[in-house]
Amino acid sequence: MEPEAVHNPPWYLEPQEGESISHYFGRFRRHEAVCVSSPGTLSKAAGIGPVLARWEKFRFNPFPSQKELEAIGKLIGLDADRIAQMLPPKGEKMKLEPIRLCAACYAEQRYHRLEWQFQSTVGCDRHQLRLLSECPFCKEHFAIPAFWKEGECNKCHAPFRRMKKRQKAY
Repeated sequence: MEPEAVHNPPWYLEPQEGESISHYFGRFRRHEAVCVSSPGTLSKAAGIGPVLARWEKFRFNPFPSQKELEAIGKLIGLDADRIAQMLPPKGEKMKLEPIRLCAACYAEQRYHRLEWQFQSTVGCDRHQLRLLSECPFCKEHFAIPAFWKEGECNKCHAPFRRMKKRQKAY
């Protein structure tokens, strides 16, 4: 007898390793089988109030409860523990603004890493580069990762991957 195949719902979207909850839910809401424009619509459907809009802005006070994670997980077809991996570890403070990125990492894999928003993170340990907090071409601050549809500056449309040449070593 063959093992039973696991069937994910058509709207299932696998999180990337280290992906921020903001970026993940932005991708999820734009998924062709979902097409939900606001985090509030998703939160309401899960019955958890307006919390997803806060999470997308890295505002975790109060910290997401197990009940909230389970409710949104049930709705999107993702285990609550997997969603919890997209949240900061207990005790890790978040930098709410500005949104930061390592363009070198982004050029390799196009998603926002949660660790870039940790207050304790100075730069990218992988590339030994300082994180960018604004477009090096036009100086516009980056939008929250939930809005990173094309992976580019909202103002001048410079691709994030091209910004790696403008990052300084640390």
